[in-house]
Amino acid sequence: MKFQPIVPMIWTEQLSETIDFYCTILGFTCSEKNEEWGWASLFKDDCQLMFAKPNQHTSFEKPTFTGTFYINVDDVETLWKLLKEKVNVVYQLETFDWGMKEFAICDNNGYRIQFGQDITT
Repeated sequence: MKFQPIVPMIWTEQLSETIDFYCTILGFTCSEKNEEWGWASLFKDDCQLMFAKPNQHTSFEKPTFTGTFYINVDDVETLWKLLKEKVNVVYQLETFDWGMKEFAICDNNGYRIQFGQDITT
């Protein structure tokens, strides 16, 4: 049995604004959107995310997540230069002892996204 890449389903009350943030600021493409379901699927390269408005089966007060969404990239410095003036920065580009160069931002919902590059290779 082989596991496939994980695709988070992220809840938001602001579906259109979230799609705009990820597509305009981060360069994702909206591959599918269903207004009736309140759902969309976005991708950039090998990274896929789904967004959905909470439904009657979902207890939802505000966007919360107890971790971060970590996206590995192959040129974190260029991405940092492109994003740093356009987003809410959590922490600036840093090189860590464990061999990763990374930074973190918040999206329009307040979810934390980290971008990192392995610099040990």
